[in-house]
Parts: sequence; C-alpha cells; structure tokens
Amino acid sequence: MNPVKPGETRRTPWIVGVSGASGTPYAASVLRALLGAGEAVDLVVSRASRLTLLDETGVSFRDAHWQEDLREWLGRGADGKPATFDVDIDAVRYWSAGDLAAGPSSGSYPSKGMLIVPASTACVAGVALGLSKDLLQRAASVTLKERRPLVVAVRETPLNGQTLRHLVTLDDAGARVVPASPAFYAGATHIQDLVDFVAGRVLDAAGVGHDLYRRWQGELGGGTSGQ
Repeated sequence: MNPVKPGETRRTPWIVGVSGASGTPYAASVLRALLGAGEAVDLVVSRASRLTLLDETGVSFRDAHWQEDLREWLGRGADGKPATFDVDIDAVRYWSAGDLAAGPSSGSYPSKGMLIVPASTACVAGVALGLSKDLLQRAASVTLKERRPLVVAVRETPLNGQTLRHLVTLDDAGARVVPASPAFYAGATHIQDLVDFVAGRVLDAAGVGHDLYRRWQGELGGGTSGQ
C-alpha cells in the first residue's frame, strides 16, 4: 500500500460484505447510502450471493466486469425496475471473495468497520466460529479482533437455536446484530420504503448518517399524515 503523502488523507473505507441470503436489495440500499454520504467502500460479494443476486435482480456479478455489473445492480429499485437510481461508484474498491491476500484480510489495512448485509445463517456461523473460509468471513474476523464496528444484518426465518447461539456469540464479541425486519410506522407506501428502513437501521448501528426513512417522533399516526 502506498504511504500517505503530506496533505493527503488516508482512504479509510467501510467494508461491505454481501452473503448468499435473500435480500440483495438491502445491500444495494446500504451501498447507495454510504456512497451518497461520501464514504469510501470496499465491497466483497460472496460466491453464493451471486446466485441470489441473479435470481432476485437478473444481474450477473462478474469479477472481470464488476464495475458494469455494480452500476446495473445499484441502479435498480427494490421492485426490479432498472435505471431507478443514478449512482457514482468511483469510491468503491472491489475484492474477490476468494482473494485471501486482499487488503481487508489484514488488521493493518485501514477501515472504519464492516457491514454484512444480508447475512446468511451460514455466514453468521462462519464468523462466529472464526472459520475465515473466504474473504468475507476473514474480513469480519479481522474487524472483530481490531475492535472495529461490525454490523450483521441477519436475514432468515425462523431462527433455530444453533443460529441464535451464534448470534449471541457475535453480540458478545462486540458485533451489532440487526435483523432484516422492516417496520411500518415510517409510513411505507412502496417496497423500496421497507427496504430502505432496514438499510437505514444497519447504517444507524454503524453510526453513518442518512435520510433513508422517517424517524419516530413520538406522535401516533405520523407515518400516515402525509398520505
């Protein structure tokens, strides 16, 4: 890694890991919001998540064409409509999930923390047990050992005892566990609103500012007042 020159600012990204659980629109919303907030992003897309992404959006995510595929993915709305969003991805650096020598595999690589969204139960288990079977799991383990923020947006139902125990292990290790559970008090009128609520709660847990959803103000009916 090149040293920081006088007057320059070290690039310190958020690492975003996308696992194979259903919920790729959640990841897209988080990525758009991070980039919109001026944050740098290091992206890791697991092999299993590529199948989910293809199934949920029709987008094939390819290492050799990741920029083209990422623009197409982030441009789609939660309803699958293409060209819904215009996203600048210049601040994104992509790492292959199989690259265990990548920057995020080391604690000396600077990052603000890591968001796993969505997080499958297999991913949760791998991180809780410290398996580091791919870059996504390794980067999460590094995040924990370096005491950086780790947010795990688990997406599964129902949850069995084994997964619950793994989630408790992650909580004990300092991770924030955010179930992908949309709320309805914010006055959702579109599927994108429900997706953005979950993405917003993920960003809340990481301490990243956003305007993805209407916050509770202590007034009953506030979510429907503008409808």
